[in-house]
Amino acid sequence: MFSFRIFALIIFLYGCENQLNIRLENVTQLSFQGDNGEAYFNADDSKVIFQSKRNGNDCDKLYIIDIDGNNFSEFPLQDGAFTCAYFSLDDKYIFFSSTMHLGEECPEIYKDPNPRKYIWPLRDYEIFRYSNEELIQLTNFPGYNAETTIHPTEEKVIFTSLRNGDINLFEMDYNGENIIQITTEYGYDGGAFYSPEGDRIVWRAWYPSTEEEKDKWKNNLTKKFIESVPLDIYVAKRDGSKKVRLTNNGATNWAPSWHPDGKHIVFSSNMDDWREDYNAYGSNFEIYMINIDSRKLIRLTNNKTFDSFPVFSKNGKKLTFSSNRDAKNPRNTNIFIADVVHK
Repeated sequence: MFSFRIFALIIFLYGCENQLNIRLENVTQLSFQGDNGEAYFNADDSKVIFQSKRNGNDCDKLYIIDIDGNNFSEFPLQDGAFTCAYFSLDDKYIFFSSTMHLGEECPEIYKDPNPRKYIWPLRDYEIFRYSNEELIQLTNFPGYNAETTIHPTEEKVIFTSLRNGDINLFEMDYNGENIIQITTEYGYDGGAFYSPEGDRIVWRAWYPSTEEEKDKWKNNLTKKFIESVPLDIYVAKRDGSKKVRLTNNGATNWAPSWHPDGKHIVFSSNMDDWREDYNAYGSNFEIYMINIDSRKLIRLTNNKTFDSFPVFSKNGKKLTFSSNRDAKNPRNTNIFIADVVHK
């Protein structure tokens, strides 16, 4: 009996040790004009790169700013639309997706007539690498190639691509070679991040199962956009094996990334915004953190507006995210950074 109690105590303490309880403090706004999103840290967590539609542009360009709000600068390339920029391991390169190969103008995109529906376009992006005025196009596959993030120790990137008639995750070298397909299930796989150790990945996905859902997915691909269907968060081995579903609530769960401990995932969801008036989940996305083993949830933001794209700094002391809070125009999104405090 005594040994059993000791064993039970050890299990209890292990569970407590593996469950973080945190809150966000000293929330600071970093952008103050335009529509901004997806701020990602550089190698030493001193600055972030993000995309923004401002200064009369009809599509996103890239900008860099220190995490204290100083040294704001424009990315030197401006032709076409930009998205999903990410620093390399040593800040030698910046990876990003763009339509610059199609010309200077912003491409036309599909606009859904329903203003309540949250969608994001699947422009004809290719992935590029930039360093010291040297620009290299890494992909050359008509369609959507974007959402690039980097491996924590190897010169590898993971990205999302619309090729082979479906959207899946792929991995390639820094020079665009040795492309490996990671996911194969029919439907949407996107927004992947490597774990801090680099041996696992997390991403968002929707796998249509009924004929109605499959028709909706085919329609989305035809019109080149993704809509806020019931997306869920998955983790797996780096090669896509041993896939585990973390959410299953009927809501749109997306923008997942890792806590530095490798045991928790931070993501955005509208799970707490069920709208009885139109029998669907609303547009109020909040930020949550989930324990991979226990599935215990912690809600990190509490607003009546959009909060998403959460990313921890490598030491876990900061969190960047995008939000519609305090915006002069309620539909404008800005970049925020907060201190992460352990309770």
